[in-house]
Amino acid sequence: MKNYPSLKIVDVFKGVFQRFGVDYPAMRRILQIKLTMDRRRMPTVFNEAGRQNKDNESNQFLKSLWIYAFLGLVLIPFILIRDSYMLPMTLVYGVLMFLLMTSMISDFSQVLLDIRDKNILNTKPVNRRTVNVAKMVHVSIYMFILTGTITGIPLLVSLLVRGWPFFIVFLGQIILIDLLIVVVTALLYILVLRFFDGEKLKDIINYVQIALSLSIVIGYQLVIRSFEIFNLDFTFAPQWWQAFLPPIWYGALFETLLGGSRDVYLIVFSILAVTVPFLSIYIYIKAIPSFERNLEKLSHQEQGKKKKKGRLGRLLCKTREEEIFYYFARKMMKNERQFKLKVYPVLGLSFVIPFILIFNEVRMSSFEEVAASRYYLSVYFSAMMIPTVILMLRYSENFKGSWVYKALPVTNRSPIFKGTLKAFIVALYVPVFAALSGIFMFIFSVNIFPDLIVVWLVSSLYVLFCFKVLNGEIMPFSESFEMAQQETGKVLFLFVPILVLYGIHFWVGGLTFGTPVYGAVLFVANMVLWRRL
Repeated sequence: MKNYPSLKIVDVFKGVFQRFGVDYPAMRRILQIKLTMDRRRMPTVFNEAGRQNKDNESNQFLKSLWIYAFLGLVLIPFILIRDSYMLPMTLVYGVLMFLLMTSMISDFSQVLLDIRDKNILNTKPVNRRTVNVAKMVHVSIYMFILTGTITGIPLLVSLLVRGWPFFIVFLGQIILIDLLIVVVTALLYILVLRFFDGEKLKDIINYVQIALSLSIVIGYQLVIRSFEIFNLDFTFAPQWWQAFLPPIWYGALFETLLGGSRDVYLIVFSILAVTVPFLSIYIYIKAIPSFERNLEKLSHQEQGKKKKKGRLGRLLCKTREEEIFYYFARKMMKNERQFKLKVYPVLGLSFVIPFILIFNEVRMSSFEEVAASRYYLSVYFSAMMIPTVILMLRYSENFKGSWVYKALPVTNRSPIFKGTLKAFIVALYVPVFAALSGIFMFIFSVNIFPDLIVVWLVSSLYVLFCFKVLNGEIMPFSESFEMAQQETGKVLFLFVPILVLYGIHFWVGGLTFGTPVYGAVLFVANMVLWRRL
């Protein structure tokens, strides 16, 4: 079996692991097997394997790293700022923690919560602490590789431009951030496992992952709010609540060590930056026995209660076949955890981003001025979830059951596609759009109702357009999630049409009777195109 370079690095810390009661030879063998099995695993961010040609002799995660290296270039402009340490380095660590945390949630949480190896390891003389530490080291290896890829070029730039002291502090804090993210995620799952069990537990974990994705974006906004602009100079105003924002800790440590600041708040934040990662590791090690016991709950399955079908499908669908696939798609979207994990954060962002835009504008002008403006058209951002969700409708954890499409006595695929798209609109898009519309009418007055109708009609056409571009004749839920992200370029491209439609709406809104006429044209277009689907 291959002796991976990462294992040689882990060997350096052999004494540390043994001091904590870890059976190091057993842990090393477990890691070796896990790293070998990872050759078959596809990362969420990228998938290079073709449908018919999968290379099992190479690690797909490593092939995807060029994308992270490209994303890491965004850190360089902040590193070059010399006026202060607090703002640029807080932003650097905010972006870095965003990238690492989202990757941890999407790709590595399943490693921490994996119980499939228990049938083998529980029959061997391996203690539970060794198994759990092996899991943590396994995740940490990939996190450090990922972090090194993101920060490799920025670290080199920092060394050449800012010097050795800056480079050493930057590198040390990156290591601390990696430890913090891995361990805090594990501790969060331990907390969830403590109070819930069975199928409900799996749903709770899914929602925790979704909440983490949203909290990262909201937290980033809070970080920005910690800085005020005076004559184009950024001034940091320390507040007690900033102690809950880790990026500020690490910006404060830079300001304390290299900037010479002796502000009490900054010193406290600096202490948190150093002590919290190691404290969290200590707590995790103590919680390992409880984590292992509660992890067994993931294998428990509960029978869900059957719910009667409502009448909505009968009203929306014209044929019996369309109605059947409407309810089928709704059930799949409700029960597929991978689908929810990949889609729900996008739904949350599409709801939050319009308000972030409005709040940013309120900072520059008064609330009354914003309420009198046309900022209600930021509701178009709710439609930016559509390409991602449409793409995910192709995939399923149970994709092997797609043979049923061939077994069914259905010759026309149109009812399948219509039922699935209507299920998506009703189950996912309508709640977000309706909530935004209600709040926007409260802020901007009910006079914007005609514009909201136009946005709805535009979104309905946009659904059809995205479906034709992304899915074509591919049956819903018929492919593995391992095939996801191959269409990432198309998804990004599909943001352009909605921006164009936003511009058209903004333009016709300034014409006499422009909005009603535009709405009538869109209504006719919807009637024709939905029939032809």
